[in-house]
Amino acid sequence: MTIPSKAPRLVLASASPRRLDLLRQIGIVPDAVDPADLDETPLRDELPPQHALRLAAEKASCVAARHPDLWILAADTVVACGRRILPKAEREEEARRCLSLLSGRRHRVIGGIVLLVPDGDGPRRIDRLVRTDVTFKVLDRSETDAYIASGEWKGKAGGYAIQGRAGALVRWIGGSYSNVVGLSLHEVAGMLHGAGFPHPPIPHPNDEQA
Repeated sequence: MTIPSKAPRLVLASASPRRLDLLRQIGIVPDAVDPADLDETPLRDELPPQHALRLAAEKASCVAARHPDLWILAADTVVACGRRILPKAEREEEARRCLSLLSGRRHRVIGGIVLLVPDGDGPRRIDRLVRTDVTFKVLDRSETDAYIASGEWKGKAGGYAIQGRAGALVRWIGGSYSNVVGLSLHEVAGMLHGAGFPHPPIPHPNDEQA
């Protein structure tokens, strides 16, 4: 008789409600949410992709130390204009500077994703970098003022949240939309499936009518 192996348990190493909502959107509900408290200041001469992947890896490693036998999923999102990493805006003046930089130009949203899978010799690491190109319309003063007044920019990389009112400011997007929100669902689903994590079944439309 074959004894079924214990189902893997997943920890989301993020305090972002957006990432949790995105995972739930594709039927993945983490067993726990345990954010890592890290200094996210870029290192000297650190490029945006390096920064995103380094922070995701550090988050995963920090949380894995508290849950050595569980699967750990961590991510970081960076908004970049050229080589410049835009901050997670906490003050109005920061948000205004970000919007001024983004106005009428193309920028990159880079997502670093790290999955740690328990193994006998220590966790096995799987990582991905995802890039989405985003172009904002030219913003006039009234549009900037209205978005600042909404408060949606607080704590957001680059000073905006595409899933909110800033969606009206985006003229063009190339690549993963969910990556801009906070987590590329295509990449995460592929990483989990490839590592052997059981993926929830996709319901048949008739099931909803039953």
